[in-house]
Amino acid sequence: MPGMNQGAVRRVNTSVILRALAVSAGPTKLTALAEHTGLSRRTIELILDSLVEAGWVGELDRVPTSGCAGRPARRYELRAEHALLAAVRINTMDVSAVVADVRGRIVGRAGRPLRAYLDPRSVLDDAAALVLEALDDAGGSVDRLRAGAVAAGGAIDDEGVVRRLVHTTRWEGVHLPDELARRVPGPWFADNDSNLGALAERWRGVAADHDNVVWAVLGNRTGLGILIRGAVHRGLEGAAGEIIEAVSLPTGSVADLPASWLTSPEPARRQVALDRFAAARDGDTGALAEVGELVENIASILTTLTWTVAPSLIVLGGGLEDAADVLLPRVRAALHAARTPAVELAATGLGRDAPLVGAVKMALDRMDTELFGPLGPGA
Repeated sequence: MPGMNQGAVRRVNTSVILRALAVSAGPTKLTALAEHTGLSRRTIELILDSLVEAGWVGELDRVPTSGCAGRPARRYELRAEHALLAAVRINTMDVSAVVADVRGRIVGRAGRPLRAYLDPRSVLDDAAALVLEALDDAGGSVDRLRAGAVAAGGAIDDEGVVRRLVHTTRWEGVHLPDELARRVPGPWFADNDSNLGALAERWRGVAADHDNVVWAVLGNRTGLGILIRGAVHRGLEGAAGEIIEAVSLPTGSVADLPASWLTSPEPARRQVALDRFAAARDGDTGALAEVGELVENIASILTTLTWTVAPSLIVLGGGLEDAADVLLPRVRAALHAARTPAVELAATGLGRDAPLVGAVKMALDRMDTELFGPLGPGA
């Protein structure tokens, strides 16, 4: 690498090896690392020795291979728990936190009802306390926490500042990353929960093969997360997807319909909705009428999306997935009858963890260089 000193070259090579181990599904042999990275065997051995000593990588016991002469191959794996990431989700009723390793595997979690959603200070105090509880649940400590991200409602800009939140101004201007960093030191990031749901779906869910995706929460609660060419589209001051504020769309017309309470943050209401869908499955005419009204509302909003954003996939989440067997065929039929573009429709495979998983992904993406070093050629 012309123009780079040996220290810089070593850092780049180290990052290449760490990334190769991070994406590997299991233990990796030296020969496989050499093929993947293009580095010499001796270079890889020297770097792996230092990574083992630093605790980032573990060398596994050598296992003889049947029919092969000579010494067994050396095998290595990333100690993903060496560095931890935190994710927090705040909604109007409760707050939850998870801790994940650098592979994105959740290893600890905690949650509790909120004391007062309209008091940002107490909410953020609760969120910070839950991060520490989740760390304890993971068997980790604050010194191993490298970064965190917050999933919250409202229009949140690129810096993580809440610009607008329907029904209240109490959160406007709150800089979520700065507030969390005051309570749990380290780099923090923030985004809208539906945006992070979309990000999670493309990373670990049903949208892995799609670049243009809408992640939709509709019914009692409304919000959209939009990915364009694989990246979150926030728009001006984070307003993209905040269609609850668009008075020309029928977003609030079914908010009080029991079947729509699938997306309510209140557990008791969600149970009422589940019961209504169970009744609909049994042929109850009243429940079927409620479901039909919800489907009409969802299809009306999605029809507009298919002709504006025109994603290749729309994912229903935020609780709608709990009645996917009833909703999906009916919404698909309604979209077909409206002669919309042939957008695929699916339910999230991540359940209510989707925004938390997306927050882990956001922290991992933003801290990639810090965790694994600078990108080098072939990385």
